[in-house]
Order: sequence, then structure tokens, then C-alpha cells
Amino acid sequence: MSDDLTPKDMPVNGEDRLHNVTSLDGLYENWFLDYASYVILDRAVPHINDGLKPVQRRILHSLKEMDDGRFNKAANVIGNTMKYHPHGDASIGDAMVQIGQKNLLIDCQGNWGDPVTGDSAAAPRYIEARLSKFALDVVFNADTTIWQASYDGRNKEPITLPVKFPLLLAQGAEGIAVGLATKILPHNFIELLDASIEVLRGNRPNLVPDFSTGGMADCSAYNEGQRGGKVRVRAKIMERDKKTLAITEIPFTTTTGGLIDSVIAANDKGKIKIKKIEDNTAKDVEIIIHLAPGISPDVTIDALYAFTDCEVSISPNTCVIQDDKPRFMSVNDMLTESTYKTRDLLKMELEIRLKELMEKIFFSSLLKIFIQEGMYKHPDYETSSTFEGVVEVLNRLFEPFFPQFYRTILAEDYKKLIDKPMSSITRFDFKKTDEQIKNLQEEIKQVKHHLKHIIDYTIAWFEKLKEKYGKDRGRKTELRTFDRVEAAQVALANVKLYVNREDGFIGSGLKKDEFVCDCSDIDEIIVFRGDGRFSVTKVQDKVFVGKDIIHVAVFKKNDERTVYNMIYKDGQSGIAYIKRFSVTGVTRDKEYDLTKGTKASKTLYFTANPNGEAEIVNIALKPHSKLKKLQFDENFAEIGIKGRNSIGNIITKYPVKKILLKTKGVSTLAGRKIWYDDILKRLNADGRGKYLGEFDGDDRVLNIFSNGVYELKNFDLNNHFDDKMIVIEKYDAEKVYAAVHFDGKSKNYMVKRFVFDNTAIGKQTSIISEESGSKLVLISGAAQPVVKVEQVKGKGGIVEQVELNLTDLIDVKGMKAMGNRLSAHIVQKIELIAEHDDEEDVPDPAPDTVEATEIIETPADKTTTDLPPVADAEIEEEVAEEQEEITPVEPEEKKEEKVKEKKQETPPEPQADKPAKKIDFEITNPDDIDIDDKGQLGLF
Repeated sequence: MSDDLTPKDMPVNGEDRLHNVTSLDGLYENWFLDYASYVILDRAVPHINDGLKPVQRRILHSLKEMDDGRFNKAANVIGNTMKYHPHGDASIGDAMVQIGQKNLLIDCQGNWGDPVTGDSAAAPRYIEARLSKFALDVVFNADTTIWQASYDGRNKEPITLPVKFPLLLAQGAEGIAVGLATKILPHNFIELLDASIEVLRGNRPNLVPDFSTGGMADCSAYNEGQRGGKVRVRAKIMERDKKTLAITEIPFTTTTGGLIDSVIAANDKGKIKIKKIEDNTAKDVEIIIHLAPGISPDVTIDALYAFTDCEVSISPNTCVIQDDKPRFMSVNDMLTESTYKTRDLLKMELEIRLKELMEKIFFSSLLKIFIQEGMYKHPDYETSSTFEGVVEVLNRLFEPFFPQFYRTILAEDYKKLIDKPMSSITRFDFKKTDEQIKNLQEEIKQVKHHLKHIIDYTIAWFEKLKEKYGKDRGRKTELRTFDRVEAAQVALANVKLYVNREDGFIGSGLKKDEFVCDCSDIDEIIVFRGDGRFSVTKVQDKVFVGKDIIHVAVFKKNDERTVYNMIYKDGQSGIAYIKRFSVTGVTRDKEYDLTKGTKASKTLYFTANPNGEAEIVNIALKPHSKLKKLQFDENFAEIGIKGRNSIGNIITKYPVKKILLKTKGVSTLAGRKIWYDDILKRLNADGRGKYLGEFDGDDRVLNIFSNGVYELKNFDLNNHFDDKMIVIEKYDAEKVYAAVHFDGKSKNYMVKRFVFDNTAIGKQTSIISEESGSKLVLISGAAQPVVKVEQVKGKGGIVEQVELNLTDLIDVKGMKAMGNRLSAHIVQKIELIAEHDDEEDVPDPAPDTVEATEIIETPADKTTTDLPPVADAEIEEEVAEEQEEITPVEPEEKKEEKVKEKKQETPPEPQADKPAKKIDFEITNPDDIDIDDKGQLGLF
């Protein structure tokens, strides 16, 4: 036992007298909680009332304290702020620069850095700042501010500033505290004001972020800024030409330097292939990427989004301080809280103003009566020697006038009367005072009206802010819906794949073995073996996949057009089976059996066909006493495409000697159906958007732009399409188009009919004059396009409207022809009113004939409906069935109209594969089997 323990500290009857000692773990627990609370409340998380962190609030308060209309050195502002902020000057300076870069509350002078390029600001002694007019109008009001003592008790600082604007949502905020973090994205200035007005009108807002760096954003998963939400932001990439890309806007949270580094890193890893990259950023962002020869610009754009900082994902987490504790809430709820807070502050200001006006009238009336009644000359007033005596005399003199005042007259009020100099009393102007009181009463009436209609007053406040400060604060970030870029589809083929078929190895390191193909390092490889099994694995340096490899290729997930043709022998029965199948999805590194799964099964014939080709093979059988013919042909086109787990059709029970290719096959699949999604600006095969048709081989897509230029593209789903495109459809070399254009040289409106030349893919060609001022007015691919022309006729300036069928005005000529003049008179307006695909004029054109997009005076509510074709026989059959149920029978004309409606409204049914001539069956009794001359099996 220690000698330091005194007798009173000794245990008595089992009780420990050291109960007042706090354990070490208890101290740490209390200290940690205190520290966590301090970081959350006083450092990292903004307050919902004003949207500011403590350091930001103290900087703004210090700027207001120093404000004289002129710029102050940032170093002086930092020094003045240190009397409120208990941390170093570096943290104050960094926070001040961040506020200044948001270009809202502080007017900056000097080099304040650039958040786009990542350049830092100059030293505080070289830059200057002052409060902006917006901050002076919106942020400060000493009368409505609640004050507290500063950290050392020497000064007063605001608990929160009376901000009458959703400042937090406009600026955004980010902070990491202890155990929680906040990330509030910035929103558009004008949209916030409009949304606040809608809140006051009883509507719930729906905010999406807007970033100062511009770019494009997909906010479909924003989740109102709450935890779990996500915003995908992309750089704006333009194709200058087939060898050059230009990045003109970058994603939020990135810098030009960081983005360039990510592009260079992707190039070094072989994800993309570029020749060089240049940073020409000055006032505006401009990063030029020069592509290597033979590299597709469209694929490179997708690769930039997939492998570089050209696309970033931002996870918001709106956490604010409310009622002295952190609270997670949506941005829409935050705006609602801010709007009602603004309303309350405006109401408080009105109430303060009302009281000030009442006080002014009160004292003016008091002084007027005091002078008018000559109270200052009253004997009792003049003889009073004490202040209490004066108050008693004045109370008696003012007693008849008490009902005129809105409140009781206090001693302080009498003191103000007493302190008035005699010179001001003798020069008192009663007429002027009455006029002032009348003006004050009018203002009181107006203030009371605003208080009674506080919602309308608050709406007017937001509208005033938008009018005064909303210039040049429009949305900078374009809202789009992005399709997900599959990295495997756009990754550059930077790896060479080799195979050792006998030993069963594949990989990029087997350079002495058989070369297979070029692929990317993130591709998956599908391997088929002679034992009828296959597997899918990642590209590696060297990996064992099983001996006797018969086919190796890059695996494309969900690829339904690649069809595998296979003949295999069952190891148990010796029967040969034939099958066709696709592989759309598998589990990586898992083996799949394509046979019946019996031991000694073997693949006899195998081909992989990227477009569903079906060949004819010659099958030679081993000699047998029962066989009349030892050879026969088999056509894979007669075999249906089924799942990979299907057993297949029996082809022969006799041993096969060899199988030889007799005739190469053609595709058994229909053309690929392609749609254009106007939201994503991409082609797709999923049925989204406008149907373009079935594409195969060398089919192309026609794009027509608003500037009179057209371009042909292939139907690759990776293609990008310009926002200025007005027509997209399948290219038909024989289809005639009619166009109205304005010739800049002759200053006339011209009409022409032509077919588009079959130019090279990607080449842009103009169909109008290249003279300055020329423009494309409208274009139509209909057989009978009708326009309404408003023209000025004669010297009297008579305005008349005429309808013209463009087919009647001119014959089909060359694409470069100027055409004929549309009208001999002055044309004021041109409107496309009808498009008929029939040779004769049809009153009501079918919806799917509307193909033209007008540039000027487009008729409202015009829609375009493009449906795939349906076989006439199927339609007539359906119409006949419907007619059988109708009594009486419809006239022939009605029947033809119904057939046309079916053509317009019935989407194409997927074409099923041709049924196989042979069937799957299970043999139960061998005695029931018969063999024909080809060795074919049959049942009795």
C-alpha cells in the first residue's frame, strides 16, 4: 500500500473513498464530445439561417464594420477579423478567397485566383476587397441581428446574419466535421428566386444544381440533394474536325490542369490514343486534343467520359445547423425554410419601421403642442427648479392632449423637449411640421398594408432582387440525361491476345504463340474447347483455360447477333447433335457445358458468326453395313437459334468421319432495328425514341443541320449527334427532298427539289448557297409538301396568303442547284402546313409522314410519328377479323383507311427465327428407331 494514502482515503467497510477521482477514459470521452460538438457547430457546417460557417460570417461582419465604400486590403480585413475568429490568419484568408471567387458577396480587386484553372490567389497584401451592393442589400441589418460576445469578450459579433436570400443554396458549401460531413451543391441565382416565389404561392420547389464551370449535368438521381443521391457532370466536348476535339467547359470540382493530367494518364495506360493535348485556356476554357491517325472522334469522346475526369460523379449530402444541432434535409426543404425566414425578417423590418414612424409622429406632435400651447412660457414651467417638478408641470399641461398620442408620455420624452434650444422653438414651422406628419401617416398606411399582405410584399422583394441583380446570372450548366458509357465498348485495343491451343493457355504475354486479335486490357475473353465446354475470363498476361481450344474471341455481353453453329457427339450414345445458340450473359471464370454433359463428348464442328450467318456443311460418315449413303449436306439455316443449354437436334447416330464446309452462309437475322433517342442524342436498339428503320451492311443515317449542311453516318451506336441537327432518318439514295432557302446574294427565297448525294461518311456538305446571309428555311422529304406563304403584293402593300405545293413549282434537279424563286413578291412569312406522301392530295396526312423540321414560323403542336412497317397481309387479316364482328359491313373506302391506320399504329413484331426442320426428342426404346439413306433417325 502506498504511503501517500492518508487514513481517510483508506477503504472502510468495503467502500472506496476515491469516488471523486475521474477515470482517464471518462476524461477522454468528455473531451472528445466537446471537441466534436465544437467542430460541428463552430467550424465545418453552415447554419441554415444565413448559410454561413462561423469564419465566413465573421469575415462579412468585419467587412461591414470596415465598410466606407472603398476597397480594403485583404490583409487588413484578415487582421480585423482575427478579433472575432480564434484561429490563424491563414484559415481566414483561405475562406475569404473562397467567398470572393463565388462572385456574389465580395467585390474583388487584384488576382483572386481562378477555380477553373486551379490558380491560387495572390498574397493578402496584394489583393483588395469590399462588400458588393448585393451583400449590403441582402445580408446586413443591425436592427434584426442577434448579437453575442466574441471569444475573448471584448467585442460583439452576430450569432447569424439576417440574410434575406437562399445564400447557402446559391453558393454551396462543403465541410468535414467529426462523424459527419456536408456537401451542398450550388444552384442557379434566378432559379432560386423563382422557386422562392413559388413556395410563397403554395407550390413545392424542385431544385437542381447549377455550376459556375458550366458543362452538362444529369440530375435524374439527385434525390433533392440528400444522402444517397448522385449527380453526374460531364465536360462539354466539341468535335472541331475528324482529328481534333475541343473541351470548352469542364465538370464542377475539377480544374483544367487536373483534367489534362487525367487525359494524359489515360493515354499512357492505353485507354485512349491521342497525339497531343494543348491548354489554350484564357478567359474561357479551351483544351485542344489532337487525335492519333485512324482514331474515331466519337469513340474517343465516350472514352474520355469513361476513363478521365471529363465525367465525374458528385454525391451531395445536405447537412446544416438548425437549433444548435446538425440536421439532414433536402434542398427543397432548405429553400422553403429560407423563404419563410426571409418573410419573417421582412416582417420584422416592417414592424421596426412602423415603430420608427409612429415615434416620429409622436415626438413631432408632442413638440408642436408644446410650442403651440406656449407651455415653454408657462409660469409653473419656468419656475420649476427640478426635473421632477418640470415633469409634474408638463404632465398637467399635456393631460388634455393625452388621447392624441398612441402611447404614454414618458419622462425621457419630456427631457427631449427640455433639451430643445430656444432658437429652434422660436423658428418652429407649424405648416412644415403638419406636412411632415401627413407624409409619415401615408407611409404608416403603406407599411401596415405591406404587413397585412406580407406574402405579396415578400414576392415583390424576390422579384426586385431578380430584376436588380439577375443580369448575366442565367443557367450555365446544361441539364441532360446521360446514357452510361460501357468502358469495355470504348476502351482502346491496346493489348495483343495470343493462344496456345494445345496446352490450353491464353494471354497477352504469350508472344511466341498464335496471335488472336487486338483487345483492351479490360475486355473479357470467351474460350470454346473441343470437349464442348466454354468459359469467359478477363484478359491476363497468361491464364490456363483448358486444353484443346477451338475458338477464342473478345466476349461482348448481351450480344444477340453473334450466333454459334455447332455439331457435337454425345460421349455416351455416340449420337451427333446439331445446334445454334447465342451467349448473352455468363458468370466469369465458370465453365459451361454445351453438350449433354456425358463423359467423352466431343465437338465435331464449330463456327462463330457475328451476324447470324448459317452455312451449309457436308457430313461424311464412317462406313457401316446399314448405310446406303456415306455423305449428306446439312444447312444450318434450317436450325432454329435456341439457348446455349438446349441439347440440339439429332443429326445422325452413326460415327462421323469428317465435316467440311460446303457453302458459306448468309445472315439469317433480320436487319438491326435502330431508334434515335432525342433526349440522349444517341442511337439505340432498345426501342427508345424515333424509329429510323432496319439497318444492315452499308446502310447509313442522314443528318440535316439548321445551317443547311448534311452529313452521312454509319449506324454505330457510339455515334454522337449535334444539337443543331433538325432531321435524322435512314438514308435513301432515291428519296426526293424539297427545300426552301434564302439566297444571301440575290436576297430571294428559293425552292429546290433534289436527292442527297452519297457522300463519304462524316463529310459535311452544304445544300444551300455559301454566300453570307444564306439560310435554310425548311426541308421536307414528303412527296407533296404544301407551304403557306405570306407575301406583300403590289405598290399598295397588300398582304395576301397563298398555298403552294412545292412539287408543282420545280422538277427534281441536282443537289447543288439554286432552284427557282419561290415568289415574285416580297415574302414575309413561310409556313409548312401539310406533307403528303401520296401522289394525290390527301386531306389528313398520316402522322408518320411528318418528317420535315421547320426553322422559321414552325406550326405549334406539330408532332412526328415514325413507326416501322407492317406486312400488308397481316394488317388485312386483322382488319378482316375486326370487320366480321361489325354489323353492317363497312364500305370499301373505310376498310382501306383502317388498313392505313394499322400501318401507322402497329409496331413491328420481332421476327422469329426460322423453325427447325428437326425436333429434339428423347429416345426411350432403341427398337423404335429407323435409319434413312442419309443416316437420319426416325420413329415408327
